[in-house]
Amino acid sequence: MSHAHNGCDVAAVKAFLLDLQDRICAALEAQDGGTTFVEDAWERPAAEGALALTGGGRTRVIANGTVIEKGGVNFSHVRGERLPASATASRPELAGRSFQALGVSLVIHPHNPYVPTSHANVRLFIAEKDGEEPVWWFGGGFDLTPFYPFEEDVVHWHQVGKDLCAPFGPEVFPKYKKWCDEYFYLKHRNESRGVGGLFFDDLNSWDGELNFAKSFAFMQAVGNGYIDAYVPIVAKRKALEYGERERKFQCYRRGRYVEFNLVFDRGTIFGLQTGGRTESILMSLPPVVHWDYDWQPEPGSPEARLTSDFLPHKEWVSARYD
Repeated sequence: MSHAHNGCDVAAVKAFLLDLQDRICAALEAQDGGTTFVEDAWERPAAEGALALTGGGRTRVIANGTVIEKGGVNFSHVRGERLPASATASRPELAGRSFQALGVSLVIHPHNPYVPTSHANVRLFIAEKDGEEPVWWFGGGFDLTPFYPFEEDVVHWHQVGKDLCAPFGPEVFPKYKKWCDEYFYLKHRNESRGVGGLFFDDLNSWDGELNFAKSFAFMQAVGNGYIDAYVPIVAKRKALEYGERERKFQCYRRGRYVEFNLVFDRGTIFGLQTGGRTESILMSLPPVVHWDYDWQPEPGSPEARLTSDFLPHKEWVSARYD
Protein backbone atom coordinates (compact mmCIF):
# COMPACT_ATOMS: atom_id res chain seq x y z
CA MET A 1 0.00 0.00 0.00
CA SER A 2 1.31 3.36 -0.92
CA HIS A 3 2.48 6.27 1.20
CA ALA A 4 0.46 8.63 -0.99
CA HIS A 5 -1.59 11.42 0.58
CA ASN A 6 -4.80 9.37 0.47
CA GLY A 7 -3.12 5.98 0.17
CA CYS A 8 -3.81 3.68 3.08
CA ASP A 9 -0.40 3.07 4.71
CA VAL A 10 -1.04 -0.01 6.86
CA ALA A 11 2.64 -0.44 7.80
CA ALA A 12 2.80 3.04 9.35
CA VAL A 13 -0.40 2.43 11.31
CA LYS A 14 0.85 -0.91 12.57
CA ALA A 15 4.18 0.57 13.70
CA PHE A 16 2.33 3.31 15.61
CA LEU A 17 -0.03 0.85 17.27
CA LEU A 18 2.73 -1.47 18.45
CA ASP A 19 4.63 1.48 19.89
CA LEU A 20 1.45 2.83 21.52
CA GLN A 21 0.84 -0.53 23.18
CA ASP A 22 4.41 -0.46 24.56
CA ARG A 23 4.07 3.08 25.90
CA ILE A 24 0.68 2.54 27.53
CA CYS A 25 1.88 -0.65 29.23
CA ALA A 26 5.02 1.11 30.51
CA ALA A 27 3.00 4.05 31.89
CA LEU A 28 0.53 1.77 33.66
CA GLU A 29 3.26 -0.50 35.06
CA ALA A 30 4.97 2.58 36.48
CA GLN A 31 1.74 3.55 38.25
CA ASP A 32 1.16 0.05 39.56
CA GLY A 33 4.65 -0.57 40.85
CA GLY A 34 3.78 -4.11 41.95
CA THR A 35 3.54 -6.22 38.84
CA THR A 36 3.98 -6.15 35.08
CA PHE A 37 2.02 -7.07 31.98
CA VAL A 38 2.33 -10.64 30.76
CA GLU A 39 2.35 -10.99 26.99
CA ASP A 40 0.52 -13.68 25.09
CA ALA A 41 1.61 -13.39 21.44
CA TRP A 42 -0.72 -15.36 19.21
CA GLU A 43 -1.02 -16.32 15.57
CA ARG A 44 -4.12 -17.55 13.88
CA PRO A 45 -3.38 -19.94 11.01
CA ALA A 46 -5.63 -20.05 7.95
CA ALA A 47 -8.85 -21.79 8.91
CA GLU A 48 -11.73 -23.37 7.06
CA GLY A 49 -15.34 -22.37 7.49
CA ALA A 50 -16.99 -19.39 9.16
CA LEU A 51 -15.18 -16.30 7.96
CA ALA A 52 -11.72 -17.85 7.78
CA LEU A 53 -10.04 -15.26 9.98
CA THR A 54 -6.25 -15.17 9.98
CA GLY A 55 -3.69 -12.94 11.62
CA GLY A 56 -2.26 -12.44 15.04
CA GLY A 57 -1.62 -10.10 17.88
CA ARG A 58 -0.10 -9.34 21.25
CA THR A 59 -2.50 -9.71 24.16
CA ARG A 60 -1.00 -8.18 27.30
CA VAL A 61 -2.69 -8.71 30.63
CA ILE A 62 -1.94 -7.46 34.11
CA ALA A 63 -3.56 -8.97 37.21
CA ASN A 64 -3.48 -8.63 40.98
CA GLY A 65 -1.16 -5.67 40.93
CA THR A 66 -0.81 -3.08 43.65
CA VAL A 67 -3.14 -0.70 41.82
CA ILE A 68 -4.62 -2.69 38.91
CA GLU A 69 -6.82 -5.64 39.78
CA LYS A 70 -7.16 -6.68 36.15
CA GLY A 71 -6.26 -5.01 32.90
CA GLY A 72 -5.44 -5.75 29.33
CA VAL A 73 -3.83 -3.83 26.50
CA ASN A 74 -4.33 -5.73 23.24
CA PHE A 75 -2.89 -5.31 19.79
CA SER A 76 -4.37 -7.36 16.97
CA HIS A 77 -4.14 -7.45 13.20
CA VAL A 78 -6.60 -9.85 11.60
CA ARG A 79 -7.77 -10.58 8.07
CA GLY A 80 -10.91 -12.21 6.74
CA GLU A 81 -12.14 -13.36 3.35
CA ARG A 82 -15.54 -11.77 3.83
CA LEU A 83 -17.45 -9.73 6.36
CA PRO A 84 -20.22 -11.02 8.62
CA ALA A 85 -23.78 -10.30 7.49
CA SER A 86 -24.22 -7.81 10.34
CA ALA A 87 -21.48 -5.62 8.85
CA THR A 88 -22.62 -5.75 5.23
CA ALA A 89 -26.26 -5.12 6.16
CA SER A 90 -25.41 -1.56 7.15
CA ARG A 91 -22.65 -1.17 4.53
CA PRO A 92 -23.82 -3.06 1.40
CA GLU A 93 -20.87 -1.65 -0.59
CA LEU A 94 -18.59 -3.90 1.48
CA ALA A 95 -20.23 -7.14 0.31
CA GLY A 96 -17.80 -9.39 -1.53
CA ARG A 97 -14.73 -7.68 -0.11
CA SER A 98 -12.04 -9.19 2.04
CA PHE A 99 -11.05 -7.15 5.06
CA GLN A 100 -8.30 -6.46 7.53
CA ALA A 101 -8.58 -4.76 10.89
CA LEU A 102 -5.81 -3.64 13.20
CA GLY A 103 -5.96 -1.80 16.46
CA VAL A 104 -5.09 -1.42 20.11
CA SER A 105 -7.87 -1.92 22.63
CA LEU A 106 -7.55 -1.69 26.41
CA VAL A 107 -9.53 -1.84 29.62
CA ILE A 108 -8.15 -1.18 33.10
CA HIS A 109 -10.02 -2.27 36.25
CA PRO A 110 -8.26 -0.91 39.37
CA HIS A 111 -8.62 -2.33 42.89
CA ASN A 112 -9.35 1.00 44.51
CA PRO A 113 -12.97 2.17 43.97
CA TYR A 114 -11.71 5.78 43.95
CA VAL A 115 -9.70 5.06 40.79
CA PRO A 116 -12.02 4.89 37.76
CA THR A 117 -12.13 2.07 35.29
CA SER A 118 -10.96 3.23 31.87
CA HIS A 119 -11.26 2.00 28.31
CA ALA A 120 -9.60 3.09 25.08
CA ASN A 121 -9.43 1.83 21.54
CA VAL A 122 -7.91 3.00 18.26
CA ARG A 123 -8.23 1.02 15.05
CA LEU A 124 -8.06 0.97 11.27
CA PHE A 125 -10.42 -1.08 9.12
CA ILE A 126 -9.82 -1.79 5.40
CA ALA A 127 -12.08 -3.65 2.98
CA GLU A 128 -10.42 -4.70 -0.27
CA LYS A 129 -11.40 -6.07 -3.68
CA ASP A 130 -9.23 -6.74 -6.73
CA GLY A 131 -9.36 -3.94 -9.23
CA GLU A 132 -11.10 -1.51 -6.87
CA GLU A 133 -9.93 1.16 -4.46
CA PRO A 134 -9.80 -0.04 -0.86
CA VAL A 135 -12.52 1.22 1.48
CA TRP A 136 -10.92 2.24 4.78
CA TRP A 137 -11.71 4.14 7.95
CA PHE A 138 -10.38 4.83 11.43
CA GLY A 139 -12.29 4.55 14.67
CA GLY A 140 -11.76 4.63 18.40
CA GLY A 141 -11.87 6.84 21.45
CA PHE A 142 -11.55 6.68 25.21
CA ASP A 143 -14.06 6.77 28.04
CA LEU A 144 -14.01 6.83 31.83
CA THR A 145 -16.16 4.83 34.25
CA PRO A 146 -15.78 6.13 37.82
CA PHE A 147 -17.47 4.74 40.92
CA TYR A 148 -16.74 7.60 43.33
CA PRO A 149 -15.99 10.46 40.93
CA PHE A 150 -14.14 13.70 41.64
CA GLU A 151 -15.30 16.60 39.52
CA GLU A 152 -11.73 17.80 38.90
CA ASP A 153 -10.81 14.36 37.51
CA VAL A 154 -13.77 14.32 35.13
CA VAL A 155 -12.97 17.87 33.99
CA HIS A 156 -9.31 16.90 33.43
CA TRP A 157 -10.35 13.84 31.39
CA HIS A 158 -12.55 15.93 29.10
CA GLN A 159 -10.03 18.78 28.90
CA VAL A 160 -7.43 16.37 27.49
CA GLY A 161 -10.01 15.26 24.94
CA LYS A 162 -10.82 18.82 23.98
CA ASP A 163 -7.16 19.84 23.72
CA LEU A 164 -6.21 16.93 21.44
CA CYS A 165 -9.18 17.70 19.16
CA ALA A 166 -8.39 21.43 18.92
CA PRO A 167 -5.87 21.26 16.03
CA PHE A 168 -8.42 19.38 13.92
CA GLY A 169 -11.16 22.01 14.07
CA PRO A 170 -13.64 23.51 16.53
CA GLU A 171 -16.45 21.10 15.64
CA VAL A 172 -14.46 17.93 16.37
CA PHE A 173 -14.58 17.83 20.17
CA PRO A 174 -18.32 18.54 20.61
CA LYS A 175 -19.17 16.02 17.89
CA TYR A 176 -17.09 13.15 19.27
CA LYS A 177 -17.93 13.90 22.91
CA LYS A 178 -21.63 13.70 22.04
CA TRP A 179 -21.09 10.49 20.08
CA CYS A 180 -19.34 8.98 23.12
CA ASP A 181 -22.20 10.01 25.43
CA GLU A 182 -24.72 8.43 23.08
CA TYR A 183 -22.70 5.28 22.37
CA PHE A 184 -21.82 4.27 25.95
CA TYR A 185 -25.43 4.29 27.05
CA LEU A 186 -27.35 1.38 28.59
CA LYS A 187 -30.73 1.75 26.93
CA HIS A 188 -32.36 -0.92 29.09
CA ARG A 189 -31.40 1.04 32.22
CA ASN A 190 -31.71 4.54 30.78
CA GLU A 191 -28.29 5.30 32.13
CA SER A 192 -24.80 6.19 30.92
CA ARG A 193 -22.02 3.67 31.45
CA GLY A 194 -19.70 6.37 32.74
CA VAL A 195 -18.81 10.02 32.25
CA GLY A 196 -17.86 9.73 28.58
CA GLY A 197 -14.90 11.03 26.65
CA LEU A 198 -14.46 10.70 22.89
CA PHE A 199 -15.83 8.22 20.37
CA PHE A 200 -15.40 8.29 16.60
CA ASP A 201 -15.90 5.82 13.77
CA ASP A 202 -15.99 5.71 9.96
CA LEU A 203 -13.36 8.48 9.84
CA ASN A 204 -11.66 8.87 6.46
CA SER A 205 -12.61 12.36 5.23
CA TRP A 206 -11.99 15.97 6.16
CA ASP A 207 -13.81 18.82 4.45
CA GLY A 208 -15.51 16.32 2.18
CA GLU A 209 -12.24 14.87 0.83
CA LEU A 210 -10.69 11.48 1.57
CA ASN A 211 -7.63 12.24 3.68
CA PHE A 212 -5.57 9.39 5.09
CA ALA A 213 -2.81 11.54 6.61
CA LYS A 214 -5.15 13.72 8.66
CA SER A 215 -7.38 10.81 9.70
CA PHE A 216 -4.33 8.86 10.87
CA ALA A 217 -3.01 11.93 12.71
CA PHE A 218 -6.29 12.23 14.60
CA MET A 219 -6.26 8.54 15.54
CA GLN A 220 -2.69 9.01 16.84
CA ALA A 221 -3.74 12.04 18.89
CA VAL A 222 -6.52 10.03 20.53
CA GLY A 223 -4.24 7.07 21.28
CA ASN A 224 -1.56 9.30 22.78
CA GLY A 225 -4.18 11.33 24.65
CA TYR A 226 -5.33 8.33 26.69
CA ILE A 227 -2.09 8.28 28.70
CA ASP A 228 -2.31 12.03 29.36
CA ALA A 229 -5.95 11.70 30.43
CA TYR A 230 -5.77 8.62 32.67
CA VAL A 231 -2.36 8.40 34.34
CA PRO A 232 -2.69 11.64 36.38
CA ILE A 233 -6.04 10.43 37.80
CA VAL A 234 -4.55 7.07 38.81
CA ALA A 235 -1.58 8.82 40.45
CA LYS A 236 -3.85 11.15 42.42
CA ARG A 237 -6.37 8.57 43.70
CA LYS A 238 -4.57 5.24 44.02
CA ALA A 239 -3.51 5.73 47.67
CA LEU A 240 -6.94 6.83 48.98
CA GLU A 241 -8.28 4.60 51.74
CA TYR A 242 -11.44 2.64 51.13
CA GLY A 243 -13.46 -0.02 52.91
CA GLU A 244 -15.92 -2.80 52.28
CA ARG A 245 -18.76 -0.38 51.49
CA GLU A 246 -16.84 1.24 48.61
CA ARG A 247 -15.64 -2.11 47.32
CA LYS A 248 -19.19 -3.49 47.34
CA PHE A 249 -20.48 -0.53 45.35
CA GLN A 250 -17.62 -0.85 42.87
CA CYS A 251 -18.47 -4.52 42.27
CA TYR A 252 -22.16 -3.66 41.85
CA ARG A 253 -21.43 -0.90 39.34
CA ARG A 254 -19.05 -3.15 37.42
CA GLY A 255 -22.15 -5.14 36.55
CA ARG A 256 -23.23 -2.25 34.32
CA TYR A 257 -19.89 -2.49 32.53
CA VAL A 258 -20.46 -6.18 31.80
CA GLU A 259 -24.00 -5.54 30.60
CA PHE A 260 -22.83 -2.90 28.14
CA ASN A 261 -19.97 -4.96 26.77
CA LEU A 262 -22.05 -8.08 26.19
CA VAL A 263 -25.22 -6.41 24.89
CA PHE A 264 -24.15 -3.26 23.01
CA ASP A 265 -20.41 -3.07 22.38
CA ARG A 266 -19.73 -3.18 18.63
CA GLY A 267 -16.20 -4.48 19.00
CA THR A 268 -17.29 -7.39 21.22
CA ILE A 269 -20.15 -8.31 18.90
CA PHE A 270 -17.99 -8.02 15.75
CA GLY A 271 -15.20 -10.06 17.35
CA LEU A 272 -17.50 -12.88 18.40
CA GLN A 273 -19.40 -12.91 15.09
CA THR A 274 -16.20 -13.13 13.05
CA GLY A 275 -14.91 -16.03 15.14
CA GLY A 276 -12.28 -13.85 16.80
CA ARG A 277 -10.13 -14.90 19.72
CA THR A 278 -12.59 -15.17 22.64
CA GLU A 279 -10.00 -14.76 25.39
CA SER A 280 -8.83 -11.46 23.92
CA ILE A 281 -12.36 -10.21 23.20
CA LEU A 282 -13.66 -10.92 26.71
CA MET A 283 -10.50 -9.67 28.42
CA SER A 284 -12.42 -6.42 29.03
CA LEU A 285 -14.65 -8.00 31.65
CA PRO A 286 -13.89 -7.24 35.30
CA PRO A 287 -12.68 -10.07 37.56
CA VAL A 288 -15.16 -9.60 40.44
CA VAL A 289 -18.71 -8.37 39.86
CA HIS A 290 -22.05 -8.77 41.56
CA TRP A 291 -25.66 -8.02 40.73
CA ASP A 292 -28.04 -7.17 43.57
CA TYR A 293 -31.77 -7.32 42.96
CA ASP A 294 -33.23 -3.82 42.69
CA TRP A 295 -30.55 -2.27 44.88
CA GLN A 296 -30.94 1.49 45.42
CA PRO A 297 -28.40 3.83 47.01
CA GLU A 298 -29.35 5.91 50.05
CA PRO A 299 -30.60 9.32 48.87
CA GLY A 300 -27.87 11.92 49.20
CA SER A 301 -25.12 9.30 49.68
CA PRO A 302 -21.84 9.29 47.71
CA GLU A 303 -23.22 6.28 45.83
CA ALA A 304 -26.34 8.23 44.86
CA ARG A 305 -24.21 11.16 43.67
CA LEU A 306 -22.73 9.02 40.91
CA THR A 307 -26.10 8.61 39.20
CA SER A 308 -27.52 12.03 40.09
CA ASP A 309 -24.49 14.28 39.48
CA PHE A 310 -22.11 12.47 37.14
CA LEU A 311 -23.85 10.02 34.83
CA PRO A 312 -26.32 12.46 33.21
CA HIS A 313 -24.79 13.92 30.04
CA LYS A 314 -23.09 17.18 30.84
CA GLU A 315 -20.68 19.67 29.33
CA TRP A 316 -17.72 19.21 31.67
CA VAL A 317 -15.58 21.67 29.74
CA SER A 318 -16.70 24.46 27.47
CA ALA A 319 -17.13 23.28 23.92
CA ARG A 320 -15.94 26.71 22.73
CA TYR A 321 -12.35 27.51 21.83
CA ASP A 322 -11.60 30.94 23.26
